[in-house]
Amino acid sequence: MQKIAVKVKKLENFHGDLPQYQSLGASGFDIRAQLAGPVVLNPGERALIPTGLSFEIPLGFEIQARPRSGFAAKNGVTVLNTPGTIDADYRGEVKIIIINLGNEAVTINDQERCAQLVIAPVLQAQFQLVDELGSTERGAGGFGSTGRA
Repeated sequence: MQKIAVKVKKLENFHGDLPQYQSLGASGFDIRAQLAGPVVLNPGERALIPTGLSFEIPLGFEIQARPRSGFAAKNGVTVLNTPGTIDADYRGEVKIIIINLGNEAVTINDQERCAQLVIAPVLQAQFQLVDELGSTERGAGGFGSTGRA
C-alpha cells in the first residue's frame, strides 16, 4: 500500500484521537464530529459539522469528504456535496456538510464518526481552444441517451 505524508493540525476544539484507517485495505479514514453538544437534524435539514482538524495536503492531491455507508444506510444521513473537496492549499478547519435524507430526526453526537475522508491524486487541465472536437459514437447525446440497461 502506497502512503504519502500528510501533516495534520489539532485545533482548539479538537479532543480525542487522530483519525485512523479502520482496516488495512480501507480507502478512507473516519472523521469524528467535534461538538459542544448534540446536533439534531430533522428530515431535510443540514448542518456544518466541525472536525477540529486542518491538513497540509501535498500539491497534486486533495482530500475528499464522503458519506459513511453504514450511517447512510441506517439513518439516511449523507454528505451533501459528495464528494466534498478539500484543496491542497486550504489550511482552515475541515467541516463536513451533513444532510438528513431519512424520514426521522437523527442526532449527531460529539465524537461520532460522521464522514470518511479519502486522499486522492489531482490532475489540472491545460485547456486548448479548438474549433472542432473528435467524434465518438455517442456524440452529443446527453441525459438518458445510452438507455437504462
